[in-house]
Amino acid sequence: MASTEEQSKDEQLEAIGEECKNLILSLPKEYGFGNQYFYFFQGFWTTAAQIQSIISFQNHFQAKDSDVVVATVPKSGTTWLKALTFAIINRHHFSSLHNHPLLTSNPHELVPFFELNIYTDISWQFAKLDLLNMIEPRIFGTHIPFHSLAKSIKESNCKIIYICRNPFDTFVSYWNFMNKIALNQSLPTSTLEDDFEKYCEGLCHVGPFWDHMLGYLKESKARPNKILFLKYEDLKEDINFHVKRIAEFLGCPFTQEEESNGVIENIINLCSFEKMKGLEANKSGVLGKIYDKKYFFRKGEIGDWINYLSPSMVDKLSKIIEEKLSGSGISFNVCP
Repeated sequence: MASTEEQSKDEQLEAIGEECKNLILSLPKEYGFGNQYFYFFQGFWTTAAQIQSIISFQNHFQAKDSDVVVATVPKSGTTWLKALTFAIINRHHFSSLHNHPLLTSNPHELVPFFELNIYTDISWQFAKLDLLNMIEPRIFGTHIPFHSLAKSIKESNCKIIYICRNPFDTFVSYWNFMNKIALNQSLPTSTLEDDFEKYCEGLCHVGPFWDHMLGYLKESKARPNKILFLKYEDLKEDINFHVKRIAEFLGCPFTQEEESNGVIENIINLCSFEKMKGLEANKSGVLGKIYDKKYFFRKGEIGDWINYLSPSMVDKLSKIIEEKLSGSGISFNVCP
């Protein structure tokens, strides 16, 4: 049973509108990852506050064919992919790297989340005004599963870039991230063992992770011109190839002259983990009231999970990955 301290984590429900609150109270509810309650909504687990934002997004967002959406499971390369996408699309507007927006703004400020930035804490009317003023092509971010995206996104010709990451590394990064937030808010942290069990059950934000991956993978196979499906590990292995692939997918391929002039290398360096982590814009300041910008830059490594997970944990998650993703074509290295 959850403690009194744990129960207080569900106080976000008090700030929800009455109609939405009644819906939420009718949903299956479980105590999950990061000492918080999750509700099973439209086939995935999420928090009460997120449900209200997602409903507003679904009801009001009007996609344009020129829009670009960066979709991810949390902690799977979101910040990096947002930065790369922004730099690729806007390379003609900010050809000089001395005054590039990524030098003075966090990628999440330049590429806002639907459910975390645009449709939260403000009414949809204000969000609509903000959207009308955005420079096109508009670039957005989301953790929402494909089937729950706004109807206008699924029916338009806008582009979606999806990235997934080895669940072992995703879990470790997610656990570290949530505990930093808890400590910053003087809230109780969660143990690695407890959160691992919740993660394996799918009891985490937009979980289960396997359903999230498979939903976008299925659509990418059916509509390869609409959804580009990437793996974090592949980007790390050959970033030059994938930057060119992203540009081609978005309809703005690099010219031979750009390649010769080092434009691709400049974008890669600008968006590199080392570069972004060292910027003052990513060292101080807060996003969404509780997310210190520095939290988004921990290690960015492949295989760091070996320093955290026991052999029994590795065996358990390996079996889940094999069972849930078997036959999909998605595979991850589970050897140290």
